[in-house]
Amino acid sequence: MPTSEGERSVLALKRGTLDVRLSVPVPPNRQTPHEQDELYAVICGAGVLIHGGERTAFAAGDLLFVAAGVEHHYADFSDDLALWRIFYGKAGGEG
Repeated sequence: MPTSEGERSVLALKRGTLDVRLSVPVPPNRQTPHEQDELYAVICGAGVLIHGGERTAFAAGDLLFVAAGVEHHYADFSDDLALWRIFYGKAGGEG
């Protein structure tokens, strides 16, 4: 990564509402809120997830959850950060 189009993620699986990508973020990491609930499975690296006014430290092996519509981004993350980004469920989240 990045891909020839400059993307920092690669689609691994898409089926129904499920969308799984391998992602390698770069600073500054700013994201817009997403319509679906989202999981991040941290493959390697470490950092802090800022979400809904909270700070959650993470490292390789952690699984993170961000509800649909919640503003979030990574901060203070290592250069080797790689994770699986998983969107699932209906727009607006599963509540």
